[in-house]
Amino acid sequence: MRETEVLVVGGGPAGLSAAIEAASFGAKVTLVDSDLALGGQLIKQTHKFFGSKNERAGTRGFKIAEELFRELKDKEENIETFTNCTVTGYYKEDGVVSCVKGEDEYFHIKPKKIVMATGAQERIIPFPNNHLPGVYGAGAIQTLMNVYGVVPGDRVLMVGAGNIGLIVSYQLLQAGVQVVGIVEAMDKVGGYWVHAAKVRRLGVPIYLRHTVKEAIGERFVEGAVIQEIDEKFQPTGNEMKVDVDIICLAVGLTPTCELLWQAGCKMAFVPQLCGYVAQRDKNMRTSHPDIWVAGDAAGIEEASSAMVEGRIAGVGVAKALGYGTQEEIEKRLKEYHGRLADLRGGEVGAKIREGIALCSVECWEV
Repeated sequence: MRETEVLVVGGGPAGLSAAIEAASFGAKVTLVDSDLALGGQLIKQTHKFFGSKNERAGTRGFKIAEELFRELKDKEENIETFTNCTVTGYYKEDGVVSCVKGEDEYFHIKPKKIVMATGAQERIIPFPNNHLPGVYGAGAIQTLMNVYGVVPGDRVLMVGAGNIGLIVSYQLLQAGVQVVGIVEAMDKVGGYWVHAAKVRRLGVPIYLRHTVKEAIGERFVEGAVIQEIDEKFQPTGNEMKVDVDIICLAVGLTPTCELLWQAGCKMAFVPQLCGYVAQRDKNMRTSHPDIWVAGDAAGIEEASSAMVEGRIAGVGVAKALGYGTQEEIEKRLKEYHGRLADLRGGEVGAKIREGIALCSVECWEV
């Protein structure tokens, strides 16, 4: 049994930010991540971020991860990290968390406070033969290329024209992989036009109101059939066969919240945030008095928002543990709330603001 003041579950942009922030007040933090290295999605992202100077606009994702790693090292006397380590359960009766490092090293942690920054899972759509080798989620493609330097194949069909689908298509093209087309079920491109323009300039067709009907192949993907659909997403047009060895699915993410369910947090289904999320107050505290949430586990947004939410959660747990002066706490929270409001401002953030309103509470009685 290990003991810690703060347990941060997840070492992506939100978890790293929460751990750094809590440790900056003097709290003892244990950071646990299931991947082989910290950084989450940041270490896969080679594109430049949008936003303001505070949110590192113009900086590539993996460079932002390096900046966070330096901050983490500066606080290493207060932060213990475990990678290749999965949190497997939360026990409500005593607040103990079970973990497994690798495949057979089990241990328990008894934290005083927890920040759940567990990220998101990729959605997979059903179609015949989607089990074949060669059908990937976009995150897996990014991991292969941008972390391990391995191209997944020669010819790719991208399914989904949101930001992830467009960005990964461009990264595939940069790696010398041919993207034969992008299919999108909606009647418009969902991602930023700047990303769509890049792939269109390189000759990649975008098929709106289309979907993948089936994968072709016996032992692995050898092609795909795409088909036009109507406004009710029913097949209506002619079928078209494309010669590909990779079908990449970029059809959205869902918050990873199993541990929040186990802990008994009050949950709400919020379509604008892409699934079930924990109800929380403005400082990211859930209905469980010892648990905060941040990042994609709190609702699917950009990594910039995840990092600011992580900072807010880190301040929240530090305050709950009695660290920091009231003036210092209020100053930091005011700054971070302002930055978060800027990120969610305007027409682009309207959907997120609607979702946040549906799962927010004024405060919890603790």
